[in-house]
Amino acid sequence: MEDLKAALNEHVDLVANLFEKLSAELRSGFGPAVDNFVGFFHAINWKEPWLLCLLSFHLILLLITILSRKNINFQLCLSLLAFSGVYFAERINSFLGNNWKSFSSQNYFDPHGLFISVLWSGPLLIITIMIVVNTLFSLCYLMVKWKKAELRHRARLAREKQE
Repeated sequence: MEDLKAALNEHVDLVANLFEKLSAELRSGFGPAVDNFVGFFHAINWKEPWLLCLLSFHLILLLITILSRKNINFQLCLSLLAFSGVYFAERINSFLGNNWKSFSSQNYFDPHGLFISVLWSGPLLIITIMIVVNTLFSLCYLMVKWKKAELRHRARLAREKQE
């Protein structure tokens, strides 16, 4: 019995030690990511007119998405446009990287496309996800409505048969 208790205590100590190491690594692991995000955020001049237009574009697109949530066909077209914007992001990035002097104070368009991914593709993908979720909710509502109508029709047929 003593051997079992000793083995159990040793196992508990080992698990506790592993948990402490894991939590220490997670705490130190998020630090550099947060520092990189803050550095990215501060490296951008948010008062540039083209950036304000880009943010306004995303805000207007979000409002259109919310206001048109009942019109599934329009939202399908909207999501196709958003997906094509994401698809062409690499070409847009290279074009803007070659012509940044005509509209910007510094070159944000690196060859890896981090800036365009965060400020162009990211919001478009979020809006598209919202459209997909809305479409799924609409489809679920439509299926429930269809099933209720089918049950009413069957009940009506059963009543007519009894009479």
